[in-house]
This record gives sequence, structure tokens and C-alpha cells, in this order.
Amino acid sequence: MKETATLLISCPDRKGILAEITGFIARNDGNIIHADQHIDFQKHIFFMRIEWDLENFKIPKDKIATAFSFIADKFSMKWDLKFNTETPNVAIFVSKYDHCLYDLLYRFKAGEMKGNLKLVISNHRNLENAVKMFGVDFYHFPKTKETKKEVEEKEIELLKKENIDLIILARYMQILTDNFVRQFPNRIINIHHSFLPAFVGARPYHRAYERGVKIIGATSHYVTEELDQGPIIEQDVVRVTHRDTVEDMIRKGRDLEKIVLAKAVRWHLENKILVYDNKTVIFD
Repeated sequence: MKETATLLISCPDRKGILAEITGFIARNDGNIIHADQHIDFQKHIFFMRIEWDLENFKIPKDKIATAFSFIADKFSMKWDLKFNTETPNVAIFVSKYDHCLYDLLYRFKAGEMKGNLKLVISNHRNLENAVKMFGVDFYHFPKTKETKKEVEEKEIELLKKENIDLIILARYMQILTDNFVRQFPNRIINIHHSFLPAFVGARPYHRAYERGVKIIGATSHYVTEELDQGPIIEQDVVRVTHRDTVEDMIRKGRDLEKIVLAKAVRWHLENKILVYDNKTVIFD
């Protein structure tokens, strides 16, 4: 596998940005592999993801950030530098629903996801054997309203000890506290079992059934302090009819949840997401 570097960039739009970025890579004998850009013309913001081969690149890997910072300062950029040889550490949080968990366990085991799944945390023991069957460490952290703060401190301590880069909520039926969310900004991905912003909260399929909807969906988003209001990463829908029961809708919805969550996780791990103003730019 060729070693590559990737820059994720956002800044006020102006002339010359693209030339400076590509020129920086070209002058130092870098071979550009992927380049994608987007401009928000309403807010005049420039976005870019660019990846290049490091094989003959003149600047040592540990000096690239310093060298590029001069261009970044010139254009007031927010930027992040990633290397494809870096493997993010991942944790999954789950309760009792197992469909998203099984799907993710398989995808990581099969090498579909560019990440190191280090552990699974649950507030129940129901899925402990399933997790251990895949050779992943399982941690049980039961919670009550009275103990939530104390338990979350223990979870945070564990996550930081294991250098966790991404947390996936695979139908984790607990609301994270603001303190927990602040520890991992744009590093917690949730799957919501409805097509946000409609039918937020509990039992969305039952409420959708009662309303006689013709489309149901699933939404994956980053977790913020405001419940179910974080930047949306991926959504998908499936049609339903009057013949579908609540159970049919739940089955169809769970199929969607697995696919939508997997896409969001993959894009995050492949450094293809830029977050701004509670929205995302996906370089897919």
C-alpha cells in the first residue's frame, strides 16, 4: 500500500487557493491521487479534500504540517492533515438491539472498515458473548439516573486510556451527557431510527405507522449537546404501503439503519467528512 497524505480544508473563498494547495504539492514532487472541492456560494466558504502520494515527496512526513501552515495562515484555513498509515481506534456503544452491532462487527472483522475496533461498551450484558466471539473486548457499564455521571467518568477514562478516536452509537439507548459529548467533538456517530428531523425520540416506527407514512428512513449524524440535532452525515429511505405492519416497518427500518450507519462510519474513517455550521460536506 502506498503511503499517502490527505488534507481536509475549509476557509473563506478567494482567488488563488487551489493554485497554492496544488502548487505546494507539485513543487515538492507529490503526485496527487484524489482532489475534490466545493464552494458554499451563500456563505463564501471553500472546502477541499486532497490526497497525494508520499513516495517521492521532498518534505519529511513529520515536517509537512509545519511547511503547509504558511499557506494555511495566508488563507485563514481550518485544516487537518491525515496519513493513510494511521489506523483510528474505534469503540462501539450498544444496548440490547443487535442488528447494527453485528453488522459493524462483521465489517471490521472482514477489513471493510479502516479502523481498529478495540472495544464495545454496553449498559447491558445481553450481547457480551456475541462481542467476545469476534475477539473484541466487552465492557459492562450499567447506568441509572443517579449513577450516570459517575459511570460516564469511568467510560471516558477507559476511552482515553485506549486512545479511542471514534465512538459509534449502534442503537445505544442512553442519552449522553453534555460533558461526555464535549470530550469527543465530531467523533461520536449515532444512528437514528427515523428520517430526521421527523419522528425524533422513542418509538418512531409506531408513530410513522399511525400517521400512515409512505416513506420511512434512517439518519446517521454526529452527536452534539442538543439531542438528535447534530450534523447529518447520511440518510436513506424505503417505501412502505398500507399493507405493511409495524413489524414490517421495523424490519425495513433496521435494514436501512445498518447501511446508513456503515456508510457514515466508513466516510469518517476514510477522512471524507468536513463539518461546518452544523452541516457536513461529504467527499465520497
